[in-house]
Amino acid sequence: MSGDLSLQADILAQKIRHVMITTNGRTEQKASIEEFYQAFCSALREEIMIHWTASLDSMDETKARVLYFLSMEYLPGRFLKNNIVNIGAHDLVQAVLKKLGRNWSDLASCDADPGLGNGGLGRLSSCFLDSLATLHYPARGYGLRYQYGIFEQEIWNGKQVEKPDGWLLNINPWESRRDTLATNIHFRGKVVPAKNQHGDEVFLLQDYEEVRALPYDTPIIGYAKQDNYSVLTLRLWSTKESPRNFVLERYNAGMLEAAVENTALTDVLYPNDHTELGKRVRLKQEFLLVSGSLQDIIRRHLRVHGELTSLKDKARIQMNDTHPALAVAELMRTLMKNYNFSWDEALETTIACCGYTNHTILREGLEEWSEKRMTELLPRQFAIIQKLNEVLCDRVRSRFEGDEERVRRMSILEGGKVRMSHLAIFGSHAVNGVAELHTTLLKTNLFKDFFELSPEKFLNVTNGVTQRRWLLDANRELSSFITERIGSGWITDFKEIKKLASFASDRKSQEAFLAIKKEKKKELLFFLQRENPLRDAKGKMIPRPSCVDEMALFDVHIKRIHEYKRQLLNALHIIALYQEIKRGEIRKVPRLFLFGGKAAPGYERAKQVIRLICAIGRKIRSDPQIKNHLEVVFIENYNVSKAEMIIPAADLSEQISTAGWEASGTGNMKLSMNGALTIGTEDGANIEMRQAVGDRFWPFRFGADASENQNPYRSWDFYIRDLFLKQVVDSLKDGSFSETEEERILFAQLHQDLVEKDRYRILQDFRSYYETQKKVETYFADPLLWAETVLHNIAGMSPFSVDETIRQYAEKIWGLSPCAPDSTIFNKVQDEYAQHDRCRIGVSH
Repeated sequence: MSGDLSLQADILAQKIRHVMITTNGRTEQKASIEEFYQAFCSALREEIMIHWTASLDSMDETKARVLYFLSMEYLPGRFLKNNIVNIGAHDLVQAVLKKLGRNWSDLASCDADPGLGNGGLGRLSSCFLDSLATLHYPARGYGLRYQYGIFEQEIWNGKQVEKPDGWLLNINPWESRRDTLATNIHFRGKVVPAKNQHGDEVFLLQDYEEVRALPYDTPIIGYAKQDNYSVLTLRLWSTKESPRNFVLERYNAGMLEAAVENTALTDVLYPNDHTELGKRVRLKQEFLLVSGSLQDIIRRHLRVHGELTSLKDKARIQMNDTHPALAVAELMRTLMKNYNFSWDEALETTIACCGYTNHTILREGLEEWSEKRMTELLPRQFAIIQKLNEVLCDRVRSRFEGDEERVRRMSILEGGKVRMSHLAIFGSHAVNGVAELHTTLLKTNLFKDFFELSPEKFLNVTNGVTQRRWLLDANRELSSFITERIGSGWITDFKEIKKLASFASDRKSQEAFLAIKKEKKKELLFFLQRENPLRDAKGKMIPRPSCVDEMALFDVHIKRIHEYKRQLLNALHIIALYQEIKRGEIRKVPRLFLFGGKAAPGYERAKQVIRLICAIGRKIRSDPQIKNHLEVVFIENYNVSKAEMIIPAADLSEQISTAGWEASGTGNMKLSMNGALTIGTEDGANIEMRQAVGDRFWPFRFGADASENQNPYRSWDFYIRDLFLKQVVDSLKDGSFSETEEERILFAQLHQDLVEKDRYRILQDFRSYYETQKKVETYFADPLLWAETVLHNIAGMSPFSVDETIRQYAEKIWGLSPCAPDSTIFNKVQDEYAQHDRCRIGVSH
């Protein structure tokens, strides 16, 4: 936003009034806050549209190589505040609100968290788009528009209850419905063999099931200090608004489930796949994303370039995890069938275009689809996969003659399953992990055979987060503290944050930091009282007693609930502290333990852990001897907006996954940037963070490392020889925390698993974790030492900006060059808009 602030405020205020009258038939004074919010966003969006149009036209005119980013998840958070920050309109917005007699908090309360993701994968995807836009890289994101998100989580006396996420309950003012760009997706059907002009076999389809995918576009706005920001497109496919996806004949025949299946494909992210319907819908979702996006990519390429031979040079398709891996088979099929590419030309183009980012070493996370199910739903694509597998196996046999066991291990098809990660690797020119340890494990363990076949494909790009969202936007007080000392360059060049280290030993800076943290903790306590209710077993809200204050250590564990992330280890430590206090061993440092995250609907063990955490909290709240020393809070329905409240208030960041299991982690980076110290294993990006900060200022490292976790392990040995640990673990079966028979059984199951299996080595690392937590309290009891250590941690986060991550992808994988909006194109668009604007409201720009 440029020009005189008062004039700009008058223009924007007039646009808001205009929209309210023409859209809602309401004058400004009579409009509800929701109507005002819709009009406000629509008016602000007009300015954004000029930049959006200029950005898209500049990509077209320059014929730039474009990145197409395919992901099943995005977690952008609320758009309103972030967009205002990125276009530098904070002062303008405040001026407009003052003129119109509205307040910011009411306006912001109308902005919904888009329910497009679940955890780190979705948040990372959104960080990528933010950085791509800020750095002016030509790109477009593709995903699905989930009508009800993954779910809205409520906690009823410790039990996770899943309800539809109502993020689309009201009109989303940031998106545009693009009916003319809808695509048709084909499932099932009878395959009819044919040949293209090269004599290569292609596959026609008869009697297929057609689904219409309707795109909705959302602008992703890059940050800029001047009025030259780029705007990229996040295109989300929906099956909800297309009537022909609803099969009326089946409905009238009483087959309701079959009638609505295709209409409901974009209802929910990750439907429970413990049922046949859930599995079928998941596979359909993945192909919907792939087919709709590839049709759109090819359509755009033909419009801009006029032919497809240049696709391998002008398009880069990044598959974010295995969910979009079908892009390999579908791009092959489309090029051969629709555009007469030979098999070799199609394979060369596909490999040149596609890249695959792996995000997990969990084998259960490396999707494998039933050959039978894929043959039924996607017969043409399965035929392509079969031929791709023949080519792969022939290459392996040629390179490793006589090693049929290697062929079996590397085959895309094995045991009646389609290994999606193998398909993605074979069909990509680059395969990357997301932290140094993770990439090493891919090359030496998980994908060792593929690395030995094609070592040039494998590389590392460590994840990062956007400092603009997670520091500038989420923690304005700390941002100001930093800018006052080192200037504002860190906002777009995070290498500048290193300069903060020179203030780490400055007492005034230490005290100023501690004062900011104290206020953030007060704000969080107020938020918890107001927005995070306790509920009884029937869901009725009950008063939440306040136990500790802002002087307590805020110990934060916020991430999706999974056994390898070891929320259970944290819970056992709380039990240990509880037992100590009951014995009269009072700790000097009170603690508030904050947990947040969702358990997948079908993941019963994760739900058991939530119940245990809540049961421990319930026990502590009811015990006068304990409640002034400890408090346990589970954050209901954890999302981006709640993270923006929690992270700035955190003192201690729990990054305690079993070493060798976490790919990278990004919550660790956000928390460190906001002044939390990390207690963590040598896992994921924790290792690189420690190296960047230095061992002296990374004092809370604990546990076995990834190589040690390869050794044989019997949890029973740890349990039986450590009486202190045994007492803690036995509290799970002796009724200490259970109120009902159901809880007694569930907690006893946790006990049994720990002493008999303990796949994630909780008992192995407990003693190290417990002793390191004592060290945490020693540091926290010395506020100036704590503050000095924190400031060195913030200063050490310079390598973990997503801007650095994106630059590495652009250089190593995509070969992408920046493409800022061309000034001539921008001026043309702006002038065309201004001509219309003068006609509409009679104001000269």
